[in-house]
Amino acid sequence: MKKLQFIGMSFVAMTLVSCGPSLPQLGKNTIDEVIAAMTLEEKARLVIGTGMEGTSGDSAIVGETKGLVPGAAGTTYPIPRLGIPGIVLADGPAGLRISPTRDNDTATYYCTHFPIGTVLASTWNKELVENVGKAIGNEVLEYGADVLLAPALNIHRNPLCGRNFEYYSEDPVVSGKIASAYVKGVQSNGVGTSVKHFAANNQESNRKSNKVHVSSRALREIYLKGFEIAIKESSPWTVMSSYNYLNGTYTSESKELLTTLLRDEWKFDGMVMTDWFGGSDAVAQMNAGNDMLQPGLPKQYDAIVKGVQNGTLDEKVLDRNVKRILNLIVKTPRFKGYAYSNKPDLKAHAAVTRQSATEGMVLLKNDGQALPLSNAIKNIALYGCTSYDFIAGGTGSGNVNRAYTVSLLDGLNNAGYTVDGNLKDLYEKYNADFYAEQAKVKNEDRLAQYLPKKRPAELVLPVSDLNNQALKSDMAILTFGRGSGEFVDRSSSDFTLSSEERQMLENVCKAFHACHKKVVVILNVAGVIETSSWKDKPDAILLSWLAGQEGGNSVTDILSGKVSPSGKLTMTFPEKLEDVASTKNFPTDGTYVSFDADTKDKQHEVRNWDYTDYEEDIYVGYRYFDTFHKNVSYPFGYGLSYTQFSYSQPEIKFENGSYVLTLQVKNVGKASGKEVVQLYVSAPSNTSLVKPEKELKDFTKTGELKPGESQTVTLKVAVSDLASYDEAHHSWLVDEGEYQFKIGASSRDIRASVSAEVKGLKQETSNILLLKTPLDRLTYIK
Repeated sequence: MKKLQFIGMSFVAMTLVSCGPSLPQLGKNTIDEVIAAMTLEEKARLVIGTGMEGTSGDSAIVGETKGLVPGAAGTTYPIPRLGIPGIVLADGPAGLRISPTRDNDTATYYCTHFPIGTVLASTWNKELVENVGKAIGNEVLEYGADVLLAPALNIHRNPLCGRNFEYYSEDPVVSGKIASAYVKGVQSNGVGTSVKHFAANNQESNRKSNKVHVSSRALREIYLKGFEIAIKESSPWTVMSSYNYLNGTYTSESKELLTTLLRDEWKFDGMVMTDWFGGSDAVAQMNAGNDMLQPGLPKQYDAIVKGVQNGTLDEKVLDRNVKRILNLIVKTPRFKGYAYSNKPDLKAHAAVTRQSATEGMVLLKNDGQALPLSNAIKNIALYGCTSYDFIAGGTGSGNVNRAYTVSLLDGLNNAGYTVDGNLKDLYEKYNADFYAEQAKVKNEDRLAQYLPKKRPAELVLPVSDLNNQALKSDMAILTFGRGSGEFVDRSSSDFTLSSEERQMLENVCKAFHACHKKVVVILNVAGVIETSSWKDKPDAILLSWLAGQEGGNSVTDILSGKVSPSGKLTMTFPEKLEDVASTKNFPTDGTYVSFDADTKDKQHEVRNWDYTDYEEDIYVGYRYFDTFHKNVSYPFGYGLSYTQFSYSQPEIKFENGSYVLTLQVKNVGKASGKEVVQLYVSAPSNTSLVKPEKELKDFTKTGELKPGESQTVTLKVAVSDLASYDEAHHSWLVDEGEYQFKIGASSRDIRASVSAEVKGLKQETSNILLLKTPLDRLTYIK
């Protein structure tokens, strides 16, 4: 017998003595039997979270579920009388995010900050990403969490999206394959993942109310394809719906997205949860198939109970959602009684992050063999505020509470290089003074702790000082830094070097080149920046991205030649921001997002704030630049090495519905290294649907090849992978004809090509997620 008591907005369950039969228990009885024993109130509690610190959630969880893993993003509601525990959901993509310290506890609970998603994708190494996932998943397991709210795989639609650092690429195949590897690695520990943000969450500005308008073709081919690949190949335990509207409906309230597409077409059998505070109508979310609402609010509970009582929510629908949640719970370590240690091997994981970061770093320029540093290089003049204050990752849910961050100064010192002591003292004092002043500024904004921190303007040193440093140092390194984070997009000014950065670069290059000494630029950045106007000045440019807590060591491993760079760009570096096709339909002023959804009726909606038209359509990234023959600073797939590779003997054959291509890759240089091999496909010119000039369909990375060593690589493309989406007939369509299979070192460095005759194919889909009003869509006229 169960008595339900309400105290304010809290819910307290009182178990009374009963002479009746014993209650069903989760894990001992069937899930259907457990659901049959649940009250309506218990069901309503289970499908919402238990609240979040700082919000008006259910106060009954204080001391019960909030204390499970302090700092975790959320928990589910426990129902002890039925054997249902609360489980823990925790951020995030670059590593587990929990509180590093706890009240009345002298122990620490630091986690490893792994490289950001963009770094992992830039490795193009699925095995490596899976191994990183295994290490992250181990920390999730040993710290007592059950589901990791990652990976994030939205498309890099525009370089300024504030969360691009969490995401993988402008290409859905890269995004899907890398996400799949990540999921497999994490879930190999017996903990779950939540692939996010489903779907078309491509800007932070007004993300909770922004109305995305996108064609069915672009949606299917670009913005959904990566999710489809990841879900079908790796079976994540959960999917997280996004904040935005999609063609008129909140994604978390879209039955077409979450049921017709995700479950009926793609056969996903896991649980769907909202992003935190996502959507507005709890009943609509339940009906759509959004099983769990996080972090949980009293008004959602009330709406669900009333919905069942007044008939707007069929209790069978609620039972369905409850069943999906219970199916998740029974798989978790907490339900199975795993004795987590709170002591993962952080030292071993530091080695994993250090090595993985090196493979994702991209060597953009290397004139005159400036890198690796010769044995004659001992004394280094180290410039740039960021050299002494390295950025490990982004902010918000993508941040990780780590024990340390290795700066570039630390990394160089650890490798035995000597850094100019006067410069060190100057920069460290300059940074310390700046942050001391920042700490005095009182910020009432409740989101301030999640926003990218303000960084000092670049220090411009007197030319006379630079000339003296050039005389006594062997070379110069200059680091430019760019952070990024949740809640705000980057601004157009963040895309370019500041006047101080430009002046410093100019002066350093002039001083050191006058002494016939090299200058290397390190880009410790969260996303794409403009490079075309200044890349001619330094001798080498290494794109380190945000490489995690071991960043300075990882960069130094590349600089010293301990590791040959093998990362390649998973996005295009344009010459100018205006060259990106989506820029006119993106909030380039980096507008701050509001915390709550804006539900007020507006007489006039603001373009790119209240709504965003995806007028570039399918022409995202290299699909646009290569098809429309636009100049770029660095193309998609680009990256240099300390060695060179030749491609030869390409062969193609048709097996079991797929085209299988093999070729020989040989190291023809003087250093060991790995090569990323990319397979693009160009369709016949007479296809019924106009297609991009070429599209990536598969990729692989060789092992470490010694000079003169070869490896046979295999790439595979299913016939269905060649399809474009025919909106008129709501079908995937492959036109028959001769297709070109192009093997490249980048999208603009094609090394070999073979052709094959392809038979036509048509696969019908549901006619869903349609635009309500037409767009002025970009088209290419052959």
